[in-house]
Amino acid sequence: MKSISIFVLLALVAGLVTGALIRSYAPQFTNAADIASAFGGLWLNTLRMTVVPLVVSLLITAIASVADTAKTGGLVLRAVILFTVLLFFAATYSVLVTNGWLAAWPLDRAAADAFVAGVGDSAVVIGEPPSFVAWLQSLAPYNPVKAAAEDGMLALVVFSIFFGFAAATLKPDMRGQIVNFFRAVSEAMIKIVHWVLLAGPFGVFALALGVGLHAGFSAAGTLAQYVIIVTGVTAGSTFIAYLIAVTWGGQPIARFTSAATPVWAIAASTQSSLASLPAMLEAALRGLQISPRVADVILPLAVAIFRFTSPVANLAVCFFVAHLYGLEPSLVQIISAVVVAYAVSIAAVGLPGQISFIASIAPICLALGVPTEVLGILIAVEVIPDIFRTLGNVTGDLAATSILARNAPREDEGSPAP
Repeated sequence: MKSISIFVLLALVAGLVTGALIRSYAPQFTNAADIASAFGGLWLNTLRMTVVPLVVSLLITAIASVADTAKTGGLVLRAVILFTVLLFFAATYSVLVTNGWLAAWPLDRAAADAFVAGVGDSAVVIGEPPSFVAWLQSLAPYNPVKAAAEDGMLALVVFSIFFGFAAATLKPDMRGQIVNFFRAVSEAMIKIVHWVLLAGPFGVFALALGVGLHAGFSAAGTLAQYVIIVTGVTAGSTFIAYLIAVTWGGQPIARFTSAATPVWAIAASTQSSLASLPAMLEAALRGLQISPRVADVILPLAVAIFRFTSPVANLAVCFFVAHLYGLEPSLVQIISAVVVAYAVSIAAVGLPGQISFIASIAPICLALGVPTEVLGILIAVEVIPDIFRTLGNVTGDLAATSILARNAPREDEGSPAP
């Protein structure tokens, strides 16, 4: 997957340069290049067709599993509550900071319009934002199939959450059948995404070719601004997770920094929280002196369902896309996007960065009322922000574990009763 990421990034550069050169020096080939760039739209659609079944199946599986796990003890239940609080806090931070950054450093409007036109969706029509009454009524879909067909992601998320909790209350054999079915659906969708990503260099080259034809070399500046803003907002959340660990988690600065440094090195090199789990366990048990009764339960659970930077980075991407189109989402749409971002962060269990990009960003964009056509281009530079996603996630995992260890009752610590 990493080698494909490098080829995708090279294809992005090649496509932008080729399109810009044709625009400047060989306009007679513009029509032929436009036809070639249409392949990019086909490639992107094959990715987007997996979004609804993948998100719904992942969410139902995650909710049913977590709800069942939460019955096993107070420590796990407190962890799920803490994860929820931290994720909504992270989402709020992202909304405020990303919009503040875009207000202080707005996109060049002409370059943004050319970039959008190059993707081939300049004719996308954005409807009026829903009123609060309409939004409230739409939370429960009277027809989930229709909601899926109309990209009603928030309604689908609400339905999936209810379905997941209902499945968790069933008898073990029936619950197992449901969980296994939706797990199989998610695995099938992931397999399709893997196949589509094999053609990623060709698809991204075709999309970038169209952008280069319309925006020229200014497209590179737009992408650079995107990388800087999303990376900056995500890196900021890593620092916040660090502060949470030393304040709310009660960890001395020197001890936490020393224990977390090897974890950060592995996270940056692998871009995988799962691969960083052994180092996190070592850091928690040896460096941070956290009880095994807490660390051995909370850290694997955190790696599975708690991604502190997921709502941060995902919302930053979506608000950048909204700014790219010159859209100003309403408060109702922002609330919808935050709820969907939370649900997606729980559902995207163990997915590699490029797979989770479309599956995580597209539902939030739809809840925010933002087109998704540019995501095929942005996926090519995801390898850069993804490093900081993982750094923030492992820092958040250690911070949450520190908080729960600090506040764990004696029976959770395994201490003898007085």
